[in-house]
Amino acid sequence: MANEPIVDFEAIKNDLTNVPKPIQILNENAEVIDQDAFNSFSDDDLVEFMKKMVWERALHNQTMNFSRQGRMGFYAPTEGEEASEMGTVLAMKDQDYLLPAYRDVPQLIQHGATVTEAYLWSRGHVIGNKFKARSLMPQIIIGAAYNEAAGVAMGIKKNKEEDAIAFTYTGDGGTSQGDSYEGMNFAGAFQVPALFIVQNNGFAISTPRKKQTAAPTLAQKAVAAGIPSVQVDGMDILACYKVAKAARDYMVAGNGPVMIETLTYRYGAHSSAGDDPKRYRTKEETQPWFDKDPLIRLRKILEDKGLWSEEQEDKLIDEYKASFKEAIKEADAVPADKVSDMLKRTFEIPTPEMKKEIDKFEAKESK
Repeated sequence: MANEPIVDFEAIKNDLTNVPKPIQILNENAEVIDQDAFNSFSDDDLVEFMKKMVWERALHNQTMNFSRQGRMGFYAPTEGEEASEMGTVLAMKDQDYLLPAYRDVPQLIQHGATVTEAYLWSRGHVIGNKFKARSLMPQIIIGAAYNEAAGVAMGIKKNKEEDAIAFTYTGDGGTSQGDSYEGMNFAGAFQVPALFIVQNNGFAISTPRKKQTAAPTLAQKAVAAGIPSVQVDGMDILACYKVAKAARDYMVAGNGPVMIETLTYRYGAHSSAGDDPKRYRTKEETQPWFDKDPLIRLRKILEDKGLWSEEQEDKLIDEYKASFKEAIKEADAVPADKVSDMLKRTFEIPTPEMKKEIDKFEAKESK
């Protein structure tokens, strides 16, 4: 009797890496590699995508300046992720429900919140949670927004909303959290319209992607929940938009959830709290991603078509930064939140012990 194993586990393991290449429309050399997809965008579309990425880059730069001045609370840098974030959020509609994580403030603003409200949220002010956008406030707990999205998507399905989905984001590290799988598993089991977007920016704070999981792709993690998934070049805004729109169309047709993994990069620190990326990343590792910069890629396309110029971009940056400075002034003018008011909001009817605390702080605040 031959001593052959009943299962060839090595062959199964090797097959895990047999995955399609990430979807691209523009490659890192700003070359069109999917002409049909590219032709589906008008010149006005291309210019608008560029404006949105320039806006986000300017938002990042100016907000980091405010943070260094001590005028912000928590802020998660987004430089490098403009194509991933703007490309996906622009494919959504106003009636879609956003469940953002803390690095998704630019998407929240694009979805309907004001920059002033975003700055107040960063400072922990209650008014920062009172935006008109169909969204919850950014989730601080890693991966928890996936659970929220699954629940909201269930509500959309139960309410028979015909043209709406829930969409949410996490980073590569978020896929290592139990919450992420639980949210996807629930969404897959009940076939609800939830779009799970993983922004794979290479690091979970200082932990590189290769040390987080043995999965060849993060997109594959959705398979266990019965969810179709795909990788997309997260530095290609056209591909991010096209894939996100296709996912939305698929879901509103009643086909259940989707996961998209965008391959992107966080150029700077994890947050404004002070981690130093030079301690866990080398210049040799980072430089290739700078060469893939999403703004450089689309800028070349537009310049070749005579649709963009350095002067035009500089003028836009000045306008955007001026608007952010006005927003921080508006935030500065909002009266500080009171501890007593925060306590009053904790429960509809304060407990006896909390009532004592409210009385104590009201007495202090009245002096």
